[in-house]
Amino acid sequence: MTTDDRPKSAGVTIAPDLLLVNWRGELDAVELYKLLARYERSEERSQILLEMVKDEERHAEVMAARLQEIGVSLPEYRVSFRVRVLGLLARVFGTSAVLPIVSSIEAEDVTAYLEPEQDPVVQGLAGDERRHYRALGGLSGRPDAATIARHERWHPKGSGGTLRAVIFGVSDGLVSNLALVMGFAGAQADAEFVMLAGVAGLIAGACSMAAGEYVSMRAQRELFERQIALEETELQLMPEEEEAELALIYRAKGVPATEAAQLASRIMENPDVALDTLAREELGLDPAQLGSPWGAAISSFLAFTVGAIIPVLAYFTGAGLVQFAVSAAMSGVALFAVGAGVSLFTGRSGLYSGGRQLVIGAVAAAVTFGIGSAIGVGTDI
Repeated sequence: MTTDDRPKSAGVTIAPDLLLVNWRGELDAVELYKLLARYERSEERSQILLEMVKDEERHAEVMAARLQEIGVSLPEYRVSFRVRVLGLLARVFGTSAVLPIVSSIEAEDVTAYLEPEQDPVVQGLAGDERRHYRALGGLSGRPDAATIARHERWHPKGSGGTLRAVIFGVSDGLVSNLALVMGFAGAQADAEFVMLAGVAGLIAGACSMAAGEYVSMRAQRELFERQIALEETELQLMPEEEEAELALIYRAKGVPATEAAQLASRIMENPDVALDTLAREELGLDPAQLGSPWGAAISSFLAFTVGAIIPVLAYFTGAGLVQFAVSAAMSGVALFAVGAGVSLFTGRSGLYSGGRQLVIGAVAAAVTFGIGSAIGVGTDI
């Protein structure tokens, strides 16, 4: 059937095959949510799933009526293999093991239902699918590291992210430039060449790190700002739906239905508070802490520079065995210190982490020193 041959309703071209696929998908969702509700131990969470069953049943009825309207007879429905497998997994491992998968399926439905080729009736159901996706995210969600850190003092605080970036930036600069300098030293190059290579490696590496961090952080921040802007638009256009979604999120976290509705209603009274809350609860974002591209770029540049300058310092006084030994010793101490710093985040022994970092740096330096020696002998540098 070509596009021109497709049936039309109220001037709208309808794709029967696509509508049938959607209809089967809705019936699959009905059966899946019934199974999840049956195996869910929490009465409140089970009730949320059953409410979603009603939505999916209504969707299926709407699509069935649409198909009948254009003269397409409904085939016999059979539960899909995917639903059977997910139901079995929920029964054996619990619903929490399955909900993230189901949430991703709902996300795909939201996108698919908004496609231009979809029937307008189907497109109108995307809002319900989006609400289901968010509810499933609340049901399957786990506390993130930032939330835990705010309540448990023995975890690194938010500023630990900056410290972590600095330590690993120093590590990158130290290891990469140590390997570069040792390669030239192995070739027995003159002091000015070793210095030139070290400084060039420092500048190139630091600029690359800074540029990469800036682009990455800028793209991430723009994405977050776009998500918050869309949330603000939805809040202005569909405040009732956003209030219902917020109440559903709180219910998914264990707040009784009545209290969740009251809490959501009070939050929605203040548009600024509502937007901030929706950004945190639905998107997992703190509007006040989206990250600074320039801050990330500058800190990366400085951190890489600090690490990369250490292997070069000794060669400012010339090139020889003494300078080589001093450079290797200074780099070894720095490598151990960086490794010990990493232990702040891993919880491992500082001695173990420092020794591991020292070995890694030494291996990298030895490899490039050997290659440099071979090239130096082969080319008679």
